[in-house]
Amino acid sequence: MIIKKFVGKTEAEAVETAKKELGTNVVVMNVKNVKKKGLFDILKPQMVEVTVALEEESNNEAAISADVKAAVSAINNVVVSNMNNATQTQKQTAKPASVPSGVIKEEVPDNKKENNVIEEKLDSLQSLLEQQLQKPEEEKKEEKEEVSETEKFMTLLHTTMLDNEVDGLYADQIIEEIKKNNKPNTPFDFALANTYQKMILKFGKPLGITPPKKGVKVVFFIGPTGVGKTTTIAKIASRFQVDDKKKVALLTADTYRIAAAEQLRTYANILEVPFRIIYAVEELQQALTDFKEYDYILVDTAGHSYQNAAQKESMCKFIHSVDDLAEREVFLVLSATTKYKDLVSIADAYKEMVDYKLIFTKLDETTTLGNLLNLKLYTGAPLSYITCGQNVPDDIEDFNPQKTVKRLLGGKN
Repeated sequence: MIIKKFVGKTEAEAVETAKKELGTNVVVMNVKNVKKKGLFDILKPQMVEVTVALEEESNNEAAISADVKAAVSAINNVVVSNMNNATQTQKQTAKPASVPSGVIKEEVPDNKKENNVIEEKLDSLQSLLEQQLQKPEEEKKEEKEEVSETEKFMTLLHTTMLDNEVDGLYADQIIEEIKKNNKPNTPFDFALANTYQKMILKFGKPLGITPPKKGVKVVFFIGPTGVGKTTTIAKIASRFQVDDKKKVALLTADTYRIAAAEQLRTYANILEVPFRIIYAVEELQQALTDFKEYDYILVDTAGHSYQNAAQKESMCKFIHSVDDLAEREVFLVLSATTKYKDLVSIADAYKEMVDYKLIFTKLDETTTLGNLLNLKLYTGAPLSYITCGQNVPDDIEDFNPQKTVKRLLGGKN
């Protein structure tokens, strides 16, 4: 493993310098602003220092990639701390619990202090990994020969997933898969690395709105009332219009809620893009003709009860009315705060109409992300975007499986 620091005017410049020297496989471990301390340098602008790592092919641990090592180093310390605290509670003796060599054991008198310790550890990925790599080979060998605590780790991992509201069925499946892939007495940091990689693979690659191959693309946003469809559309429209310089038109078929239509009209006026209220399929088809020179037509739809058969049939007819006229994509917008049982019912109802990708909103209103994994595994639908606030256009981002898995395993972003 090679670890080296590079300085540039921007993060991109520093990373580019690193890639020129070490190759394109470098992994960014840490980024921070630095300022020279000379008498005349103090007035110069801040520089950016980037610490990168490169896995050497001759390394015996090449099976675990550098980016996985960085994340695992952080979560590893959380796991060790939690297991040692649990062990102390069970023994209820003054004798300190044994701590794996190289790991600093800390007393945690209350939950508040424990959270602070975890955050500090997660913020020092670089130094933790450097310390691990600097250990003498004999010490590393002794650690590997110690009795494995994999079973303790598996129990803690299962509990952590359940605490994050991962459905018990999926939590059990993940644990069983990990056990099958791990040999007896496997150090739990390797088990953790396998878990991290496996859960990222279960989320799969995020898929947002894809560019049209030819002509205009119609993008429908469906979902229950109150999940934030209209605000989400405004955020995506802003991305296309302002950042990507694409031509966008906004339509709404939500004629039940006057406020929703007016809200979208306001966003359209701010972005200076066309807006139209659609009352019938024929009007939607006319809009395709009127905006045929545009890149995207984003369509807001009315939220309705997934138990209402008539509304479901109407929605299905509305969406499929453009099938022979333009490219189409559909996004099911769901709130991360909704109960998993209700999410399943909603997902089933819309699946009867059309295939879709998933958008989760209101991540800022929940402390658990298990529903993201639950619904991904239940529906098989790709995750695309997540939103975490009402600010347009800032509070939206592409779904990031690495960040989500890190939180599901007990880490903090």
